[in-house]
Amino acid sequence: MTFRLSSSAFAPNEPIPELNTCEGRDISPPLNWTEPPPGTRSLVLIVDDPDAPDPAAPKMTWTHWTLYNLPPTAGILPEGVPDSALPSGTLQGLNDWQRTGYGGPCPPIGNHRYFHKLFALDTMLVDLRHPTRAMLDQTMKGHVLAQAELIGRYQRHR
Repeated sequence: MTFRLSSSAFAPNEPIPELNTCEGRDISPPLNWTEPPPGTRSLVLIVDDPDAPDPAAPKMTWTHWTLYNLPPTAGILPEGVPDSALPSGTLQGLNDWQRTGYGGPCPPIGNHRYFHKLFALDTMLVDLRHPTRAMLDQTMKGHVLAQAELIGRYQRHR
């Protein structure tokens, strides 16, 4: 079986609901995944926008959410999951607002792509005490068994 990531809130390459953005309640979308490959000890979730600040001239990738040490058997993150309801053992990194937790799409201009990436690792990561995305990327090196990806899109309505 292929390792897959999906959401009941939006289909691949389709708009992310306003509820899950800065124009709505800014809560995380529901996510679920199929069984990761054998040997998976933990999962890492990274949600980012490679089109920042303008898709016509992107200058950076903006990180919206990072979770690590997700149990491979969890299979789901419910919509709007609060920190207190994350699966046991899950730790959080910093997003580019320099805080933990989900920060939804809020693009200043244009129609942006939001990559929800789930990495299956062959290890549990040490407690990195709210790492930056760069620290998490570095720590994962050499431990990724598989990656599942879901892309959603969003353009502000203002």
